Amino acid sequence: MNAKNILKLFSFIGTTVGAFFFLDFIVALIYNENLLQFSIFLAVFFAINFIIWYFLKDHKMKLNIKESILSVNLLWLMLGVVGAMPLWLYTDVSFASAFFEAISGFTTTGATVYSNIEALPHFILFHRSLMHWLGGMGIIVLGVGLLSIINPTGSLSLFKAESTGITLEKLTPKIKDTALVLWGVYVALTAADAICLKIFGMNWFDAINHAFATISTGGFSTKNHSLGYFNSYPIYWITTIFMVLSGVNFLAHVKLFYKDTSGYKTEEFKWYIIVFFVLSSALTLVHSFHNADIDSAATHSFFTVASVMSTTGFATTDYGVWSHAAIGIIFIAMLVGGNTGSTAGGIKIIRYLIMFKTLTAELKRIVHPNAHISVFVDNKKLSSTVLTSTFAFFFIYVVTVAVLAVYIYAMGYDAMTSISGSLALVGNIGPGFGGVGPAENFAQFSDIDKIVFSIGMIIGRLEFYTVFVLLSREFWKKF
Repeated sequence: MNAKNILKLFSFIGTTVGAFFFLDFIVALIYNENLLQFSIFLAVFFAINFIIWYFLKDHKMKLNIKESILSVNLLWLMLGVVGAMPLWLYTDVSFASAFFEAISGFTTTGATVYSNIEALPHFILFHRSLMHWLGGMGIIVLGVGLLSIINPTGSLSLFKAESTGITLEKLTPKIKDTALVLWGVYVALTAADAICLKIFGMNWFDAINHAFATISTGGFSTKNHSLGYFNSYPIYWITTIFMVLSGVNFLAHVKLFYKDTSGYKTEEFKWYIIVFFVLSSALTLVHSFHNADIDSAATHSFFTVASVMSTTGFATTDYGVWSHAAIGIIFIAMLVGGNTGSTAGGIKIIRYLIMFKTLTAELKRIVHPNAHISVFVDNKKLSSTVLTSTFAFFFIYVVTVAVLAVYIYAMGYDAMTSISGSLALVGNIGPGFGGVGPAENFAQFSDIDKIVFSIGMIIGRLEFYTVFVLLSREFWKKF
């Protein structure tokens, strides 16, 4: 292991994040809020990272996959600590709670420990949204996109360690260029969402914060009642559209920029849209039985399914008090997730597609034992490695959710809170049902619980393998 490689990466990411966090001071200045303590910490943090990077600037850094994996895991811990500092210094929470909130922000989970969000200073509200926005596309991808400064060849291994999907598709000759184009689309979607929200009634502060949280599929709001505070159907539908778009593979949006619509013709995208409309329509019908206004039922149902499927976590109403049938449909949406290559969490549509086609192929083999049956997605034959990895991922996802659910249940909470809370944390969704529903929060848990939950969110954000491989003896043997 080359420590200089990791140290140089850490200093570069630390400098970049520190620079972004200086935006908090602009917000504090606008609203005449004091940020002296955090300014001292941030100045020291920025200076240390910049000095380290400066002294290592001539070091030729080329991360191998193992160094990349170790770096990604350690970086998320660093980000949690740095992101937690202003929350710990300026709000009445413990450091464990602040760390939980920061990890929830960077992993775009959206679970919060704050009961009265509207009482928080403006710069804290912006800080929470900024963590979402940085974590949405992946703070590591940001580093790779700007890696030309420290590694002119680009670091494909680091991108793979952070990317959320089956394979990585390179649209440009160098991976750093791909990352920069992705961030360009990310910024454009954020700006478009903010402008639309402003046009339909939000002030600029709320519009920017909610756009950050929407495109990152994060879910932190500036209001206690989330989007329900605004009581505006246009705002609900705009946010629904952008949540759905954010759950789509961002490479599809990038291709559209180059006038190529092939990204929207994949089997994953088609099934993503089909599942979204089926679940939304079913929830509308079920909810309309308890709500005579079909417009209201449709608006809240489509919004809720979009929020849960994309793992954003916004709410227009407390859907935890809806009928059992409605809750069942929402629970299914929690299990689905978005597209690979999106900012959404969850299991992802592509994995369900692969598992369904594999099971179908196995059934055909029973009827035709001598036939050679392969699994194809988008007319491409999938290797046995991909099939094995997909089923292994599903297994480890279920086991992780189950273990965390048992942990919560053992702490004395009911089954609905335990199961949905575990799924919401590992799937980076945010709210669940019961004691962690859209009208509740995670303040009730102990500091130890919040540290455990933070680890669960990181495991889900890095899609398990990147974290659990650290437990392998073979991983450490070859360092």
